[in-house]
Amino acid sequence: MNRLLLAAYPASYRCRQGDELLACLAEAYPGRAWPPPREIVSLVRGGLGARARAVVDDTARPWWLDGVHLAALALAVLALVPYLQDVWHWTLHIDPGRQAISFHFSGWYPWAEGPGTKTRLLPYGLLPLVCLVALLRGKAWLALPAAAAMVYAGATFRSSTLFGHEGKYGLGYYGLGSPITAHDLALSVTLCIACAVLAVCRTGRLRRHSFRWLVPVVLAMFVAGSLQLTAVSPAFQRGLFTLEVAALIAAWAATAVTGDRRWLIPVAAVAFIRTQAIVARPDGFMNSLPTLVVLVLLIAPLPALAIAAQRRQDHSLAG
Repeated sequence: MNRLLLAAYPASYRCRQGDELLACLAEAYPGRAWPPPREIVSLVRGGLGARARAVVDDTARPWWLDGVHLAALALAVLALVPYLQDVWHWTLHIDPGRQAISFHFSGWYPWAEGPGTKTRLLPYGLLPLVCLVALLRGKAWLALPAAAAMVYAGATFRSSTLFGHEGKYGLGYYGLGSPITAHDLALSVTLCIACAVLAVCRTGRLRRHSFRWLVPVVLAMFVAGSLQLTAVSPAFQRGLFTLEVAALIAAWAATAVTGDRRWLIPVAAVAFIRTQAIVARPDGFMNSLPTLVVLVLLIAPLPALAIAAQRRQDHSLAG
């Protein structure tokens, strides 16, 4: 089972030093399938640090371009989160009935209509999902039309019948901040701009991630769809809040280890979207956290990451 711990390290590290590390573990803890918990934490932390350094050492693309790519991925995930249940049900042709996301349910097919609800051809959540998959594979030229369609859908939500009302009036809640609907254009416009920058800057230079990164997305869809967890439910908000805190800690740790500022870009993009939502709708909180606490949690990571990067660079120069 010690070999499973090596998954935290990049492939290049495993090829060079994997056998040596396994031998050291076997010698230090003979007869044990797993090392002590403290050693496990140390190994995982070392592996994640090695991955962060491997990203920085890859000079195939400038750091800022990689940062914009990460920001686009983060925004695509944020746009998809409120519609996890919606996309899962539509894909499997499941009728959620009263558990639909804050809108009248009229069926998942173009000919299905309900009282006071327009016919829709597709669920809105497919757009950020397509954008996310394209960005993971480094194909910004495919992500850009999906992001542009999100802008169009939000701008024409009162007149377009492509998506009907479904997925338009459903509230999206992102753990920290105000609820956001599809017709709040700050998120989709920012995502579209990021995709446009990536498409212009030679998409062949973008980092390509494995399809394995979609496994957590599919799992989240399964959980949201099976347990009928909407974006406004307390369980959904608490789970997403936990994931966001973990992501912020990971960004801080990567910045502290490498001194690189690329992880500051996605954190700044998400903070901007959430702060804009709070300023635009100061009364739109779901009352899960006090307003001041939310604002501090949104803004504080930015100087923290910048300070961590500067300290690392100063330490490197002093060394």
